[in-house]
Amino acid sequence: MNNESLDSFYRAFRQLEKTSSGVELRWLRAARRSAFDQFDTLGLPTTRHEDWKYTNVSAIGTHPWHFAPQRTGHTDDGDVRRVVDELVLDPDGHRLVFVNGVHSPRLSKLNGLPHGVFVGSLTRALREMPERMQAAIASQTYADGFTAVNTAFLTDGFAVVLPPGEVIDQPLHMLFLTDEAGLAVQPFNVVLAGARSGCMVVEHFVGLGGDAYWTNAVTRIVADEQADVQHYRLQQEGSKAFHIASVAVAQQRASCFTSHAFAFGGALSRTGIDTSLNAENAQATLNGLYFAGGRQHVDHHTRIDHAQPHGTSREYYRGVLDGAARGVFNGRIIVHRDAQQTDTHQANHNLLLSRDAEIDTKPQLEIYADDVKCTHGATVGQLDENQLFYLRARGVEEHTARALLTYAFARDIVERVRIDSLRGRLESLLLACTPEGERIRELL
Repeated sequence: MNNESLDSFYRAFRQLEKTSSGVELRWLRAARRSAFDQFDTLGLPTTRHEDWKYTNVSAIGTHPWHFAPQRTGHTDDGDVRRVVDELVLDPDGHRLVFVNGVHSPRLSKLNGLPHGVFVGSLTRALREMPERMQAAIASQTYADGFTAVNTAFLTDGFAVVLPPGEVIDQPLHMLFLTDEAGLAVQPFNVVLAGARSGCMVVEHFVGLGGDAYWTNAVTRIVADEQADVQHYRLQQEGSKAFHIASVAVAQQRASCFTSHAFAFGGALSRTGIDTSLNAENAQATLNGLYFAGGRQHVDHHTRIDHAQPHGTSREYYRGVLDGAARGVFNGRIIVHRDAQQTDTHQANHNLLLSRDAEIDTKPQLEIYADDVKCTHGATVGQLDENQLFYLRARGVEEHTARALLTYAFARDIVERVRIDSLRGRLESLLLACTPEGERIRELL
């Protein structure tokens, strides 16, 4: 990144470091300064970096972003309230709403949480439990400049803290709405699940306008012994938006982590999901679907580290690309020397609907143990002509048959979702993205 671009980040940091949330915490001020120093060293990644060779983010580095919303009182707008009402998964369920990166208590709703459970904004968590947040924020290492920028400029996000044995049965819907041109939103999110606890967290990102903005989200999850964390990401950013996300998970003995990542929006999006199985009998499942058209660019990088014996992981990602869209998938699984009797499987399948659509897929297995069961594979192709012929022979018009097969291909991932309301929402999104969607709805 050139010096002029770095100067714009430096000026913004100087303006915000004395006014951002938690400024009274010495350790947080030091963490922000250390993160910015790391960004100064790292810069933003370029296509010369192996993990970023197919995703050019130079436009983010040269854009004149501002890091604090310029409008206040925006959450009282009737239009925003109506959007929230349309987007919530359950009108009576738990939700935290963030508008242009700032928590909106008036739009949020929490009902009867168990004693000792904390669900709230990061700003509130920094006030009420700074020591817990310090462990999540100040101990980070930065793989690239994006995560460093997030810590340097972090202002808000959500925090979920579950004491041992506490299970929240209702989904926790975390809704991030952005409509301000040129805004760089930096959510930092934390999930700390104690032993034998459980929760379902839905991170939902939605753009309300057609202007360019940038979401740079970081989520840290710790699943203690026998904890069960289900994590969902639904990305519906605006058509000119940039979306960069990092999810890092640490798993302890017999814990279970399930990830469902769905990407529909944004001009350019990149999601990284890393989980470390740090103790015996841990389980991880990573599901994902990306559906892109026009000139969209959508990138998913995942990493599963099997560090201890008897771990199990499953990974299923699918992509549908139309127009001149480009997809990137890199799934890396590492079975370390001590991780004997690991059982892991990975599959990435991609459907190209046009001649100009493109996918770069790279499944990776690195095995350093000798008593393991590991498989992986990837496919790239077009619609099956035999399946098209079968439908045509039964009176289905060709364009409808193509749309029906596309919908069925993508729905395989949607069916894995355990939250009924979210699964229904995703099915509607698939129909909206698929030509002849209304016709398919009639046939189903």
